[in-house]
Amino acid sequence: MAWRAMPRRSGRAVAFEPKFDGGRHCRGIARAFESRPRYSPGVTTQPALFSEGGPSLEVGTSIELFTGGGGLALAMHNVGFRHLLAVELEKRACATLRANRAEAWNESALQAQKLHSPWPLIEGDIRETDLSRYLGQVDVIAGGVPCQPWSLGGVHKGYDDERNLWPELFRTVRETRPRAVIAENVKGLLRPSFKPYYEYIVNELRAPFERRVEGEHWRDHDKRLRKVLAKDAGDDTERYDVKYLMVNAADYGVPQVRWRVFVVAFRRDLGLEDWEFPKPTHSEAALLRAQADGSYWDEHKVAKRYRYTPELRNSDDGKRARRWLTLRDAIKGLGEPLGDKIEHPEHLHHYGWPGARQYPGHTPNLLDRPAKTVKAGVHGVPGGETVLRRDDGSIRYMTVREVARVMTFPDDWFLAGPRGEQMRQLGNAVPVKLGEAIARSVADALSPHLGTSRRRS
Repeated sequence: MAWRAMPRRSGRAVAFEPKFDGGRHCRGIARAFESRPRYSPGVTTQPALFSEGGPSLEVGTSIELFTGGGGLALAMHNVGFRHLLAVELEKRACATLRANRAEAWNESALQAQKLHSPWPLIEGDIRETDLSRYLGQVDVIAGGVPCQPWSLGGVHKGYDDERNLWPELFRTVRETRPRAVIAENVKGLLRPSFKPYYEYIVNELRAPFERRVEGEHWRDHDKRLRKVLAKDAGDDTERYDVKYLMVNAADYGVPQVRWRVFVVAFRRDLGLEDWEFPKPTHSEAALLRAQADGSYWDEHKVAKRYRYTPELRNSDDGKRARRWLTLRDAIKGLGEPLGDKIEHPEHLHHYGWPGARQYPGHTPNLLDRPAKTVKAGVHGVPGGETVLRRDDGSIRYMTVREVARVMTFPDDWFLAGPRGEQMRQLGNAVPVKLGEAIARSVADALSPHLGTSRRRS
């Protein structure tokens, strides 16, 4: 059983030492935990960005690929999916997972027997991981496929990038035959220059058993897939109905403007071709109305000299959507960090960092708007753009905890490594709240096809 870090109150500030032995050995992880300040279990100032308690009923089983720091995995768990396995290569992300919810996968041990069991974790390359032992046991394969090949902030190598792991996702589908697939990626995947390959990705997911043969160019494989799909024949248990959509996390209750592409597929024999993505629950127009009528400012007790009345825009949200959440909403209750590299006695990872700057093209986050997209730092330092402007106009770097709030992670979620690695994990993650919206919709669709013991209440 993996040891889970439980926070405990220290009652004093602690000088922060941004060092972490993120190697494979448990003793290195233990040293890291022993050197960090402790926090009180159950004590949180986290606003109501997500449910306080975990799920009480299992809705299905899942395997998490490209798990990273755990955003989508936690979202799936919160909805009620029992993780049979998680796979991740990066050592510090694995250390983060073990510190919170995971334990090392053990081939000979009984693991993942209950919904709240630790997640069995393989620290290794998905390209070397055989999942065929899980054939027929998996309801959902989920994962944020590595985004660097397609990221607007990266080098745009796309299908020529060795980090293009979509083919591994398709292989795991063949090995496990899940009822559904949830995949997330950056919006750069939809760039015109990548459109032909993206259409090929969708076609391959529709017919994952029509394998690409060795030496076959992807364009030739795509032609063959199109011919097979045009016939609309074949075994329905080997075909998938695929939908994709670019969504803004802010529209689903995340205090951050973050555009991402979700690809969701259901096995064709389930008859779920009419499934649709969940509708947005929050809107910018509702935020502007709340600021214009003063209710937003009153809620946060903002001094009158810092208030403003925004220009209202026409909106078709029917005035029913909840308002976008802002950075001020996200960090409410944390207060200012105590100083640079000084850990806070009550808030994990809430330490200041020196050197914040602003210049053209590098503008700060505004308190009364959703945060800008948290980036992993493909170019530059991870977290380098997370500058916050205070009410008085001064600026500072956001703390790791504030960025974790923006990504809707719970306040006790421990992130392994120095600050740059913590920020990288957050920048690569799926916001938990956004992941929950997609996962819950998939769970609802699958519910009639699962055993009654696993149906949602």
